[in-house]
Amino acid sequence: MEPYDLHEAARSGQLGKLPPEVLTDAHLTARNPSGNTPLHAIAKYGGLDLLPAGVLNERTLTLRNDSGYTPLHHAALGGHLGEVPPQFLTPALLGLASNSGYTVFHVAAAQGHLDQLPPALITPALALAKTHLGNTVLHEAAETGTLDRLPAGFLTAPHLARRNLAGETVLHVAVFNGHLDQIPPDLLNASALLATTTTGDTVLHAAAISGHLHQIPAQYLTAANLVLASKTGFTAIHAAAESGQLDRIPRDQLTAELLLTRNDNGDTPLHAAAFEGHLDQIPLPLFTADLLNVRNYDGVSVVRTAVTRGFVNQIPPDLRPPTAGPWRRLLVFLGVASDQP
Repeated sequence: MEPYDLHEAARSGQLGKLPPEVLTDAHLTARNPSGNTPLHAIAKYGGLDLLPAGVLNERTLTLRNDSGYTPLHHAALGGHLGEVPPQFLTPALLGLASNSGYTVFHVAAAQGHLDQLPPALITPALALAKTHLGNTVLHEAAETGTLDRLPAGFLTAPHLARRNLAGETVLHVAVFNGHLDQIPPDLLNASALLATTTTGDTVLHAAAISGHLHQIPAQYLTAANLVLASKTGFTAIHAAAESGQLDRIPRDQLTAELLLTRNDNGDTPLHAAAFEGHLDQIPLPLFTADLLNVRNYDGVSVVRTAVTRGFVNQIPPDLRPPTAGPWRRLLVFLGVASDQP
């Protein structure tokens, strides 16, 4: 018999062109050096429905590769769970965990394919099972934006408060990936949004860092919440200044006092905005010479940061440092004077 590469046939979509006698149990379950069988590849790339009757059974669909993943995991990975015979879509088989604790449910959620599973199969016990990183199916769905594909009633305050090993709740993961809008509004309360990770980051930190501060209800974007510091002294207001989201903060909360909050290096949000080029988000009434001359613990002012980074044009003209004249440039050249404001 002519030799056939079943792995390549699966990847290239040529499975249907192979002679039937090639698609035997022995050929389909032969392992390569990483423990993957052709059946793993077919499950991932599609074609399970092209295999002879009887080849797909509990034994073949639960064969593990060296990482502990079965063809069912690979079907979830590639989005081909619909090709699996319904009798094998059971909680017991779908709940089999890989070496890192990933069940078929975790993989389906991570890849956005939860809709390929009958909702009745997704029980709370399975949805809350954790991988070795501590992620539940809810964490995986929050990352890929498929929380809205979970059965009604799964999004509860206790479920969303489950933490992974980094201390991240489902809300931390959801907002970091821009999917907080899939959480029912009544569950976005102070207790949930101010929960902290192991490093002390709130959900507001995650939103500000990732550019999704607009998904946080405005009533929680208060000065008191924005200055809560992580264990490294980093606040949400610093993150907002750095990521260009100061304009997302309610105007009545964006005060000079808030903009003078210091982190552990003495940097204010103004330093962060000047460094990243977001001083143009500061309301004009808040611009003063005193604010621009505030220095961090290294003695670097906001205006000096803006000049060094090339964003001095974001400072109102009447507050910009004067352009150095010939005499000043000579003194700088001689090392007698500094070229910085």
